[in-house]
Amino acid sequence: MLLQPVDVVETISAEDFRKNYYHPLKPLVIKDLAKNWPAYHKWNWDYFKTLVGDQRVALYNNVKSDAYTPINTADDYKTFGEYIDMIQQGPAAWRIFLFNIFDHAPELINDFTWPEHLMKGFVKKYPMLFTGGQTSITHMHFDIDVSHILHTQFAGRKRVLLFPNEEQYKLYRKPFEVLSLADFSNYYDADKSKIDYSQFPALKKAKGFDLTLEHGDTLFMPAGYWHHMEYLESGFAMSLRAMQPSLSGKLNGVWNLFGMRGIDTLLKKTAPQPWYNWKKKQIFENAEKALNEF
Repeated sequence: MLLQPVDVVETISAEDFRKNYYHPLKPLVIKDLAKNWPAYHKWNWDYFKTLVGDQRVALYNNVKSDAYTPINTADDYKTFGEYIDMIQQGPAAWRIFLFNIFDHAPELINDFTWPEHLMKGFVKKYPMLFTGGQTSITHMHFDIDVSHILHTQFAGRKRVLLFPNEEQYKLYRKPFEVLSLADFSNYYDADKSKIDYSQFPALKKAKGFDLTLEHGDTLFMPAGYWHHMEYLESGFAMSLRAMQPSLSGKLNGVWNLFGMRGIDTLLKKTAPQPWYNWKKKQIFENAEKALNEF
């Protein structure tokens, strides 16, 4: 992979952000965006446990989905308090994603400010909490609604691998899905990495970014960016989503959610193996074309 660091700033003006990152669709880490939020000092495991410790949550392990796996199928359930106790005891490869903690503790909305000076179109009904135990992995994908994301890390360190959407075929994207066939687990550790360049040679030419998020860091992830995340320590982050301003961007998200995903779900249920075989053929044909165009 051809990786470079992401630009990092302490603070940034709205004009500079829009000119150099938002419009060019270039990722950025902002160090100070969240430091004036009450959440920066207030949010921790004990506080969340007090607020929503009894709430039952869906857990996900590190196993990648296959031809028979419906999208977003949970692997286990616990109360949020039980989950926190588990991941605080040491490495635990379990994560929670798309948990709208604000539905259960609406007072948390007062602990941060929507950064509308940077961009508009925030989906204010759905700020989301993402939580993971040490060693847990969010496998390579792009967000199905193709929104712009401001992803703020509040606890623990997290390693992030990013690729612009145009690199999708070098990443071995599964047709009618937002997922990669390749496994990027431990990509930063040569001794533990699961990347198989003999099976996925186009990955060598994929151009992306590598970074580590720490407490208070906010990552701007432009719409359509592929991302793979690994929890170096148990931690949690919040994502604020903003719809693309263009009609084509919004329609792309609608198609992904209600057209593409529906077709994939139907065929996974009715013809899983033939559907998977067709996808796999397309994946490698697309990767070969991408290599030849390089």
